[in-house]
Amino acid sequence: MEKGKLKIIIISFCAGIISGFFSSGGGMLLVPFFTHILKLDEVKARGTSVFCIVFFVVASSIFYIKNKYVDYNIGIKCAVGGIVGAFIGSKLLMKIDKKLLKIMFIIFLLYSGIRIL
Repeated sequence: MEKGKLKIIIISFCAGIISGFFSSGGGMLLVPFFTHILKLDEVKARGTSVFCIVFFVVASSIFYIKNKYVDYNIGIKCAVGGIVGAFIGSKLLMKIDKKLLKIMFIIFLLYSGIRIL
């Protein structure tokens, strides 16, 4: 197997485990991987990450739905807000300077990490 393909498989496997285990977070691994290892630009890395995460979420959702761990009332309301927010965020992504985007992402990760601790 080609070395580049093996890296992608290993990282995506790890991102899938993180996504399934923590119910999110796969993108926090994928975006830096795409930008630093695969040398994608920031916008393409985020778009590719979101595309990958769709499949992680579907796989995890099957488990949670099957085991009756889903509150559909809350889930549907959050989904509607999330769809609107994701659309607006995607549009804003195209207008934000890439350097500022990196800084915002770092601040978000630091804030999230500190809150978790």
